[in-house]
Amino acid sequence: MAIRGDEEKPGKKTGINKYFDIHKPVFWPSVILITAMIAGTLLLGDQAESLFNTVQTSITDTGGWFFVIAVNVFIVFSLFIAFSRFGSIRLGGQDAEPDFSTLAWFAMLFSAGMGIGIMFWSVAEPIFHYLSPPMADPESVAAAQEAMNLTYLHWGFHAWAIYAVVGLSLGFFAFNRNLPLSFRSVFYPLIGDRIKGWMGDVIDVLAVLATLFGLATSLGLGVLQVSAGLDQVFGLPDNIYMQVGIIVVITMVATGSVVLGIDKGVRVLSELNVRIAALFLLFVVLVGPTIFIFDSFVQNFGGYISSVATFSFWTESYAGTNWQGSWTIFYWAWWISWSPYVGMFIARISKGRSVKEFVLGVLIVPSIITFFWMSAFGGSAINLAMSGVDTISSAVNENVATALFVFLEQFPLGMVTSVIAIALILSFFVTSSDSGSLVIDGLTSGGKLDAPVGQRIFWAQTEGLVAAILLVGGGLGALQTASISTGLPFALILLVMCFSLHRGLKREYKENQQKVKDKERDSYKTLVKDAIKNQQKEEENE
Repeated sequence: MAIRGDEEKPGKKTGINKYFDIHKPVFWPSVILITAMIAGTLLLGDQAESLFNTVQTSITDTGGWFFVIAVNVFIVFSLFIAFSRFGSIRLGGQDAEPDFSTLAWFAMLFSAGMGIGIMFWSVAEPIFHYLSPPMADPESVAAAQEAMNLTYLHWGFHAWAIYAVVGLSLGFFAFNRNLPLSFRSVFYPLIGDRIKGWMGDVIDVLAVLATLFGLATSLGLGVLQVSAGLDQVFGLPDNIYMQVGIIVVITMVATGSVVLGIDKGVRVLSELNVRIAALFLLFVVLVGPTIFIFDSFVQNFGGYISSVATFSFWTESYAGTNWQGSWTIFYWAWWISWSPYVGMFIARISKGRSVKEFVLGVLIVPSIITFFWMSAFGGSAINLAMSGVDTISSAVNENVATALFVFLEQFPLGMVTSVIAIALILSFFVTSSDSGSLVIDGLTSGGKLDAPVGQRIFWAQTEGLVAAILLVGGGLGALQTASISTGLPFALILLVMCFSLHRGLKREYKENQQKVKDKERDSYKTLVKDAIKNQQKEEENE
């Protein structure tokens, strides 16, 4: 099925068509809305930060319960699909083979799904919860366990369940039903050919906005941390000029990577990221409190499993507070706003995987790695704080972006590891940016897998511009509000997506069963015919 305006035109393309191949009803509304957001932020000036905070508070106060329900639905649904009769269905058909090795697949999953986030929050978040837990007494043993339980909740199975649902939906309808790799395609079982019209356009525009502002949040966090690291290690100024300068430089590098595409650009960088991150993690485990890290990982995982039901459905209804607005609800909205980008990217690299392999691979492996990472960094930071080292806690209170670097200073080769951390953040920055550019590029080109290079460059530059302007206009609050604002309407779309995917998988399963029956019937007919022929030959010979 081709969306209108997407048909290949014969002959060599010239002029702007040589560099752009757009689906106008999605491309132009997306550009106009993004421009309006940028212009509004610049025009409001100092009032922008106050407005962003007001919007964020309003959404979390009134819609927090909806986010909580939605994310729990996603994790239950993804597990149900994996272990149901649909688990044997393979993306791309029963004879499809994976395009990438399992190691390369996991590397790209991890780099795209978490990346900068685990670098920024791996030390800061556990310390935050340890100092100001929502339930336990601050700086107590109970606070330490609660801090890790909450960190696991925010970065574990729930987050990856969102990605699994979106990635599986996009991959299934693209590779099994031969529809464009676009969000509108997921709703074909519900609205049919109307996905070619304005309904499909609206869905794709929302996907573009959610992707762009979710990415801007992640890139903004990365820039804040790199700037703080350069100040901590080299004494360079940590100000808005430095932050914007970092965005400009990294956006240029990301542009070069996105030109190379997935196989030569994103895949190579993702594998490099994972190798550096593995060495970085190994260093912390060896020079840090090694036995404590392994002990705490086991205990933290058990604590998370035992408390996950309580924290998953906790809405502060009796406390009358809004702690979750800046934490759990922000994370759910952030992951949902990231889901078009991560989900579509996962779909593109997962052809040939079975439904069960896809869900369990996306859900379990990255989560376990993230849990161990958080125990090594965050658990060790809490251990230091409980031992009387208060420098990390002070860093979190003064400038959260410096927490990782202050933590690394507590161990040998602090400056070397800080430089490696900065390089790793920058590498994750580039990977996230060019992966996101490829995804938005596909959405605004009508689902094409390989749109012109000029279009990729345009979106890579746009991502950097949006991140820079949101930082200038409102700082971290603006970035969080952008994610939450786009995440709320998109959560509803994802719930409808679950229903649509179930209908699609049900139809695919019936068709596969029918193919098996037809094959068995044909085989039986062939055997009968061969038997008759053999009997006739025997009779002739007699």
